[in-house]
Amino acid sequence: MPIADFKTDFLIIGGGIAGLRAAIGASRFGKVTILNKGLKGESSSEFAQGGIAAALNEEPAEIQSHFEDTLIAGRGLCREDAVRVLVSEGPRRIQELLDWGVNFDKNGDRFILAREGAHSKSRILRARGDATGNEIVKTLQRAIASNKNITILNGHFTISLLVSKSQGRPDFCYGALALDEKEHCLRRFFAKAVVLATGGIGQIFRRTTNPPVATGDGIAMALKAGAELEDMEFFQFHPTALALPNAPSFLLSEAIRGEGGQLRNADGKRFMDRYHPDAELAPRDLVSRAIISEIQVTGEDHVFLDVTHLDPHFVRERFPMIYATCLYYGIDMVKQAIPVAPSAHYMMGGVKTDLFGKTNVPRLYAVGEVASTGVHGANRLASNSLLEGLVFGARLGDALEAETSHLSDEADLSENITIGNAGTLLKKSDDEYRATQQELKSVMWNDVGIVRCEPALSNAIKAWRHCSSVLNHPPLSRLALETGNMLWASAALIESARQRRESLGAHFREDFPETQQDRPPEHSRVNYEILKRNFPVDTV
Repeated sequence: MPIADFKTDFLIIGGGIAGLRAAIGASRFGKVTILNKGLKGESSSEFAQGGIAAALNEEPAEIQSHFEDTLIAGRGLCREDAVRVLVSEGPRRIQELLDWGVNFDKNGDRFILAREGAHSKSRILRARGDATGNEIVKTLQRAIASNKNITILNGHFTISLLVSKSQGRPDFCYGALALDEKEHCLRRFFAKAVVLATGGIGQIFRRTTNPPVATGDGIAMALKAGAELEDMEFFQFHPTALALPNAPSFLLSEAIRGEGGQLRNADGKRFMDRYHPDAELAPRDLVSRAIISEIQVTGEDHVFLDVTHLDPHFVRERFPMIYATCLYYGIDMVKQAIPVAPSAHYMMGGVKTDLFGKTNVPRLYAVGEVASTGVHGANRLASNSLLEGLVFGARLGDALEAETSHLSDEADLSENITIGNAGTLLKKSDDEYRATQQELKSVMWNDVGIVRCEPALSNAIKAWRHCSSVLNHPPLSRLALETGNMLWASAALIESARQRRESLGAHFREDFPETQQDRPPEHSRVNYEILKRNFPVDTV
């Protein structure tokens, strides 16, 4: 297969809110190329419903309140300097969005501010009711459309990072290898710096609110490039996703509970007040475990989210996308309770970065859900993720000015690249890769899901090894490569979950149900060499 070479100043892999905002900043210092897999450039950002949290008026007391709520939700694992950056720079980024044309919902001249779980007050801005992420993405895309320094290439699946290494250690990242899905050819992109903005890993679970593109590509690429991951065990399961046969795990925003939605079990009784004094507005991990407990008691596979006591007109106006989706699947939410169950939603750990997106691999950056800045700690505060993408995307864009002195072709352009072989292509069919994905999803959901324990984690490792043959010389197809990426993302989560023998935030182990009180919680760490000890493969 022919390989075409291209040069750019800055290469950004992923086009969600974090990647787009980083691109706008970096475009002041050079040419920016954004690679999106899929022909439409799909991202999790577009599906974010609830809103974006910020101390809009910039009053010190409001900023401090947001700071404290974030720390409390993070259960002692947040990096306070990162949280301070988030809440103090957030209002500036919100004003930036307003200047660029984002239409946050208003009542007259005043913004409508909602409250969600674990927030002490109303501070959530929203757009078009329940389409906040989509509104922000479209606004950023409009800003980029008139920027001659930014090029977006859809349909480019990034296979691997190009990293110069000596003595087994990464010297610097100088680009990436991608598969042009439309032309079915390989392209190498050489850059002065590379940014991972690939989003999350939700597709490793059987039930997820994430779009199909969330297969952990950035996590897998970072691992193989020598980057360090942290806190991968902290994966947030959203309590309320649609639970109907033959329907996707469509997210039902936490804002529904913030507006008065009630959770009821199969007997029609409210139950959250038995689990937490904040009832439906308790932190997400507690609500998810409470729902699982109710499901186990009743024998049903779901509970119900009830808004039938609220004004029907208000519900339709406040949640137009959710209302339309439920109606499409036969549920009129103003007349009947919605069957819901937890679903994999957000990765709080990821590629370890500093406050400007730098990783331990020189000239490799990460931002958004794929990155671990330390903002979220052990449990993400609702609606902080969009703000994180904007704030740290802007900071990363600023930091790339320091990379302009590098040449984009410092590495050997004649490097030999070998992917796949004819024999492998004959041995494995697409059906085998799909079957491997389904096996992995079930194992991760059952053994590494909301409730964990050592026997289940050990079983997950055995199942992983059974699946790992697909890592050996994969054919040059998106399906095969995504399957491999899902496996490495799963390995990182399993290993991190095994390391943490306590329950903390979103990580709950029934064999270690208590949080260790004798010391502050520490961040977990994994890298490629650590993973290969417990997750061996012959060839990668």
